Amino acid sequence: QVHVVESGGGLVQTGDSLRLSCVASGRTISTSTMGWFRQAPGKEREFVAATRGIGGSTSYAGSVKGRFTISRDNAKNTVYLQMNSLKPEDTAVYYCAADGLSWFRSTQPGNYENWGQGTQVTVSS
Repeated sequence: QVHVVESGGGLVQTGDSLRLSCVASGRTISTSTMGWFRQAPGKEREFVAATRGIGGSTSYAGSVKGRFTISRDNAKNTVYLQMNSLKPEDTAVYYCAADGLSWFRSTQPGNYENWGQGTQVTVSS
């Protein structure tokens, strides 16, 4: 079973950037579908971005497309989420999700077998 730990969250202002990291341990994630999700207070967990281990495809939620970039460094067993032009509505706890069972369901939380504890991102206006 893979264990993932997120880091890189913080308090920033509108328009700033942050890079989140998701470090995996236990085994390689090089062939795994990995995702980032977020959850704001009182809201359901929502899809942000995903990267496919085989082929390198990526997908994004419409609300972050063009501002966020998901990437991976297989040598470091790490997935990143570069977040630019942050907005107050991006405020949430961000979760790394590992071992997606199907790329075609990469936007669904139930698709993933392992989750991190989350890292808080707060964007002030």
